Amino acid sequence: MTATDPSAAGTIDTTANGLARWLTEAWGRAVDVSGLRESSAGARRRNVLFDARVDGKVVALAATILPTAEIQIIDVAIEAAVRSVAERGGVPVPHVHGVCTDDGYVGGPFFISDRIEGDTIARRILRQAAATGHGEIVVNQIGDALARLHAIDPSEAPPGLPGTVDMQPITTAMAGVTEAVAGLLRPEPAFSYGLRWLRDNLPDEPASCRIIHTDVRNGNIIVGPEGLRAILDWEGSRFGDPMEDVAWPCTRMWRFGDDDKMIGGLGGLAPYRAGYEAAGGVWNEERFRWWRVLVTLRWGTGLAGQTAAHLDGRFRSIVMAGSGRRVIELAYDMLQLVKPD
Repeated sequence: MTATDPSAAGTIDTTANGLARWLTEAWGRAVDVSGLRESSAGARRRNVLFDARVDGKVVALAATILPTAEIQIIDVAIEAAVRSVAERGGVPVPHVHGVCTDDGYVGGPFFISDRIEGDTIARRILRQAAATGHGEIVVNQIGDALARLHAIDPSEAPPGLPGTVDMQPITTAMAGVTEAVAGLLRPEPAFSYGLRWLRDNLPDEPASCRIIHTDVRNGNIIVGPEGLRAILDWEGSRFGDPMEDVAWPCTRMWRFGDDDKMIGGLGGLAPYRAGYEAAGGVWNEERFRWWRVLVTLRWGTGLAGQTAAHLDGRFRSIVMAGSGRRVIELAYDMLQLVKPD
């Protein structure tokens, strides 16, 4: 849809009116919403940016809207709550102003947070890093942010956060990828080989689980000229092994062509690890390597699953359909990770 498409204009008007109505009720004061526009971020969820005028002041806000509650990974109220817990722990996140689970306002559940200016599109972030030379600063800041998240006392987690403090994330992850590989529409021998490698190289379970984000990467962050401003998309949050969180940003897909810079095409492992350890994070090299293989394999099967969801009609989307073309790339990346040194 284009901005001149009447249906697009109607959707924007309906969303703006719904957000204004909810904010007026939630804040107990008349709120006017203006300048609403769709963000390009997000394949499954709508992210809209807008200005809210209340008591003569303008507040810059953003709303994350699910088209239907059926696609949410965790309840939006839990997602918003864990983001607030992370904020109190010193993790850079947009402040959450409220949550609505009633789809009568904008057609689905949503939460509203501060709008933070900056780049979110990965290739723009890479261009900015090339122009400013701050790529390794951002990488160091991501490591710092993850360490702060993992340092939060698990008792601070909101009720309903998936997992438990005493769960066994290594065992759980192995069961999940085994099932995912078995469920592929078309067998992938490389993934079967990767499963065997993972079984043969099982590390010890972590001493305890912590709150993890599971999707910190280039593309889920806001970056300005000075560096990292915020971490976005907390819908995958749960209890788990901190080394899983640390491994995920290293996946080659998130480098967007700058393959010599392990962390999101922005910088190498050294400043990332330094930022993590300086903020109190405990690095375990064995589990780090194991999780790098597992998350690569899991993302490959996940992309295959997204395409399957499009094909069988569960969630029709050109983005979901196109995911299948990347599966072979993840198979290649995984084989590179397990080949002998």
